[in-house]
Amino acid sequence: MSTMPTPAQTATRAKAVLAAVLADEEFGAFEAATLEYSSDWQCFTGFPVIERWSLDTDKGPLFTEGLRALALKAAVFGLTGDEHLAEVAVAVPVDEMTHAMIAQPQLFARIADRTGFKLIHQTDQEHTDYEVGDFTHRAYRLAWGEPPARYWLPKGEVDRRVTILTERYAAIGMDRAGREHDIAFTSA
Repeated sequence: MSTMPTPAQTATRAKAVLAAVLADEEFGAFEAATLEYSSDWQCFTGFPVIERWSLDTDKGPLFTEGLRALALKAAVFGLTGDEHLAEVAVAVPVDEMTHAMIAQPQLFARIADRTGFKLIHQTDQEHTDYEVGDFTHRAYRLAWGEPPARYWLPKGEVDRRVTILTERYAAIGMDRAGREHDIAFTSA
């Protein structure tokens, strides 16, 4: 059984992973494809937990944060070989951006192959229970400084905001936080 690396070990490895990804010959195409995917971003409880969320102004910074989150995961995997340990806690909006990145599988796989990292993300194993001061936060700070609080929301704050969103969605007929409605699309 593997043991978790230190935040410092993770930070050092994550910075190297991210630098390699950014330098890859297909990074520009990967970034463009990911950000172009925005018309398909339809989660009602991921990005919308960001205060005054705007696709146009938030997608670029979130792309950076998604890359950093995946670099942290790849770093832990590279240091341990354990995909379960590598599923470190990530804030919900940042996790949503990683989904947009993973929706570019061919590009991302080629970049990963060339740069020598393993893409780690499996929905049934992910942890969206990020907290200030946890392992992810400590490793992130050592790698890149303080994470932007706008995107790296602690789980309790995400839960509070999801409650507000759920109530607002219900007021317009969107139940289960946007996961169902009773709108009949019949022609008049």
